[in-house]
Parts: sequence; C-alpha cells; structure tokens
Amino acid sequence: MTSRRNQVLDAAIRVLGTSGTRSLTHRATDTEAGLPHGSTSNLFRTRDALMQGVLERVLDRDIEAWNRLADTTDTFDIDSFAVVAGRMIGELAATDRVFALARFAVFVEAGLNDDLRQRIDENAARLSAWATPLIAALGSRAPRRHLKLVSSYLDGLLLNQLVLPSPTFDPADAIAVFLRAALQDPAPAIASAPALASAPEYAP
Repeated sequence: MTSRRNQVLDAAIRVLGTSGTRSLTHRATDTEAGLPHGSTSNLFRTRDALMQGVLERVLDRDIEAWNRLADTTDTFDIDSFAVVAGRMIGELAATDRVFALARFAVFVEAGLNDDLRQRIDENAARLSAWATPLIAALGSRAPRRHLKLVSSYLDGLLLNQLVLPSPTFDPADAIAVFLRAALQDPAPAIASAPALASAPEYAP
C-alpha cells in the first residue's frame, strides 16, 4: 500500500507538473492528494522541505526507470540499451508527461536554491553509485564520467520532446550513435591540451 508520505509527494509532483513551481504549496498538495488541510505540513514543515522530499521521490522513480531499462532486455549491449532508453523517454514525454515536467521544474528551482542544489548533488551521487555498473556493462572504461554524459544526453532528448513534441519521435538510433561516440577512451589526446589543464576530472 502506498505510504502517506509517497501519497503526498506524488500529489506534489502532480501540482508541479500541471501548474509549475509557483503553484506548489502545502494547501495545494493537500487538495491534490485528497487529504485534510495540514496533512502535508505535518510531514514537511516548510516548502523547502517539501521540495527536497519531491526531489528524493523523483530520484526513486529515476532509479526505478534505470532498473526497468536493465531488466527489459536479455542482451545488454548498446543497441538494446538504446532501444529501451528511447522507449522510456517516449513514455515519459507522453503517458508520464506530468512527472517529466515536474522533474525538470525541481531542477530549475535548484538553480535558485543552494540547499536544494546541494541535495541534488547528494542524490546524484546515489544515482551514480547505482547506475554506473550499467554503463560499465556497455563497455565504458570511465563509467562514472560517461554516466554523466549519457544522463545529460537523455535529459536533453526528453526536454526537447516535452517542449517540441514530434509524433514520429523515436530516438533509439540517435542514442546508439551517441553511445558509440561517447563510450570511447576516457583520456583522448585533446584532454592534455594546455587550455584544459585545469579542467575538473571525473574518475573512471
């Protein structure tokens, strides 16, 4: 059975995904959840606490999505990964559009909220620890760094489809091409150029 906490957070996600960040209040969340007024504030005393809870709920659903990706195919290679990832993005942009919009809304708010941005950093580390082995299984020799690239690319595809939806959207081929280009030697020659000498490194 869904816990009261998840019931509240899922309602907050629906408010974010349908009305934007300015509409997210304790009262709006109570109404969306069909709960007595005060229910949300009993669990999350401030709006920042509610947003942090939403972020954690979003991460849980991200991990569930990666888990489905890993479990959907018996042959885990670049082509099968690309097909399943493309299907997942398509589903997020269509049947789970409200969640996808809420997810981006949380990230946008983090740009103006240091505490939320810190929580995103912490949660990104949690997701990395879980998903890095999937990228390693595709042949990456720098899976943590490549996970950041792959996640950013997939997010970009999703955002583009949310804003400019195409009825023929099928990014599997593009994802496969990107993966083959991205999952190369982690230390290409250009990385030693003087202009990049002080650039941050991501450990493999």
